Amino acid sequence: MSDHDERRRFQRIDFDAPTELRQVEKRWPVKLLDLSLKGLLIERPEPWDADLSQDFDAIIHLDPQTAVHMQVELRHEEPTRLGFVCLYIDLDSMSHLHRLVELNLADSTEMMRELRELIED
Repeated sequence: MSDHDERRRFQRIDFDAPTELRQVEKRWPVKLLDLSLKGLLIERPEPWDADLSQDFDAIIHLDPQTAVHMQVELRHEEPTRLGFVCLYIDLDSMSHLHRLVELNLADSTEMMRELRELIED
């Protein structure tokens, strides 16, 4: 399935929150552009010296006590943006992300369709 098809299956929402990308000992504070139940899009940090053969951890700080933690894989790289697909998310983080997406989608039917798609993957 292409990245374009993936975006159609999972509605992306524009969202700005303090976000950090981690890989082993490396840390990049990044600008979050959008996210979905399946991944996120960020501005490419400078310098970008990641090991592309390894996965990353993304931490999206919703407030001082609440964060969404995802294990992610780089799916596409552009000169100014990086797109990641979620490989693993814990139940608490999924609950926070679900609520965030639900609040930003006007159609609750769409939210249920996305949850079904996520479970069937």
